Amino acid sequence: MALLIACSSRAEQFAAEIRALEPGLNLRIEPNVGQAADIEAALVWQPPPGLLARLPGLRLIVSVGAGVDGLLADPTLPKVPLVRFVDPDLTGRMAEYITLQVLYHQRRMSEFRDLQTQRVWRYLPEPAASDVRVGLMGLGVLGRAAADALRPFGYRLRGWSRTPKTVEGVVSFCGPEGLDAFLAETDILAVLLPLTQETRGLVNRGLLGRLSRHGRSPLLPGPALINAGRGGLQVDRDIVAALQSGELYAASLDVFETEPLPAASPLWQHPRVVVTPHNAAESAPAAIARYALRQWRAYNSGAALDHVVDRTRGY
Repeated sequence: MALLIACSSRAEQFAAEIRALEPGLNLRIEPNVGQAADIEAALVWQPPPGLLARLPGLRLIVSVGAGVDGLLADPTLPKVPLVRFVDPDLTGRMAEYITLQVLYHQRRMSEFRDLQTQRVWRYLPEPAASDVRVGLMGLGVLGRAAADALRPFGYRLRGWSRTPKTVEGVVSFCGPEGLDAFLAETDILAVLLPLTQETRGLVNRGLLGRLSRHGRSPLLPGPALINAGRGGLQVDRDIVAALQSGELYAASLDVFETEPLPAASPLWQHPRVVVTPHNAAESAPAAIARYALRQWRAYNSGAALDHVVDRTRGY
């Protein structure tokens, strides 16, 4: 059998790690597919549309990322098991990112950064963590890890999910009927949802305008948004409009509708926006290599696969 790697920029890194772990494995790196019939497994991230459909012997697809919306958008995607990458390395990095950005907004760092550029020495009062309501939109593996990381600081945690979830220390809301109440009790919104037909464009002007109207600490200037999920969840122009209107005070954005973020986007220059290049949970190649090989061995031995994607739900 052969394993195909179709991951553009990091393919060679993944290949080096896999060769170190499994020296005898027949590896191919796209576009050097070779004999297509030999390929039984594929490690992929945004492969060319139709590529996987041209592999008649394909039996398993492993996504490099936790999100698989790009793969599912390919109508020719073979109907073989598709597993998404969920690993302590990825989960830990995402929890770190969310915690970093929540602290950043709680401690009013965007304002201190602006004062620094003006060379102004000024004290700004900051709310205690226990006075700040953090809303986690998505209570799957990543949302739960973020809750675990934030809980020791004493934040008042809220969570929203498609179906009812119970998470320690989190006041939970669910479904369309629970969304308004969740948003009204959220000062800092962290979005960790998968991208599906139901969630595309969900973070729009209407949603942002429903954040924490009442009960917010007077020391917190306004609501803040953190999106480390998928770019398709948000409407970039609506975020800009909400910032301009004051409905949203600040944002930390790791993902965007178009990536790389176009140079003309006003998000680059906004003084209260943090822009990062989709690296919130950029996992180490060694962790991805181990995960892919573990899944392939499980498949060959008849053992259960981890994190198989339900194509009807999109995650």
